[in-house]
Amino acid sequence: MRSADDTVGGEDVRRVLALAIDTLRRGDPRLWDARAGTLEWTCWETYEHLADCLFTYAARFGLAQPPASSLLPWRASSDREDGPVRVLAADRSAGPDGLLAIVEACGGLLASVERTADPNAVAHHVFGPAEPAGFAAMGLVETLVHTHDVAQGLRLEWSPPGDACARVLRRLFPHVTDDGDAWESLLWATGRIALPGRQRLTEWRWYNERSGAGGEGRMQGRGLG
Repeated sequence: MRSADDTVGGEDVRRVLALAIDTLRRGDPRLWDARAGTLEWTCWETYEHLADCLFTYAARFGLAQPPASSLLPWRASSDREDGPVRVLAADRSAGPDGLLAIVEACGGLLASVERTADPNAVAHHVFGPAEPAGFAAMGLVETLVHTHDVAQGLRLEWSPPGDACARVLRRLFPHVTDDGDAWESLLWATGRIALPGRQRLTEWRWYNERSGAGGEGRMQGRGLG
């Protein structure tokens, strides 16, 4: 396990999300139905998924005893067969600005929960149970990487803060060697790009346990959520 600081908090989510929203507001509104990077989802679907993740991460800690072994019994739906399943949807008539407002609001909820919840509380996630700070780290990964996906679809450049990327790697991807640019390492770790000497991943995951899970060969699963 790395000895460097791996602390991630709600204010990291707010800071990176503010930068992300500022970036995406510059995009052509007509491109939000374009494919988001290498995903099968559209830009709209991808950022709606981000809002859904931020909201449901926060909601787990709204309970006096967060669910440590199961998800909350949401009624989930999808607008199309291959689209993301979500419990929260934005009003299409409000356009991209409305969607961005929903994402910002959900990120604010997660940031507030991370600050006020019992820091020792533990809630369920498919990649292992985690405390509020762990969910803030997950929300930050979702924000960093899905903004990359959407920026590609909107033909924009997205360059997030390197310190946030480095701390997310240390917190959730201890099995990944960061021997250069932390942002590029995070994109590689989430299956977005290849790096010199490292092929692009088709299966990957993060690890909520602070001790990590061993070598890169143990990565399983795919996607964020």
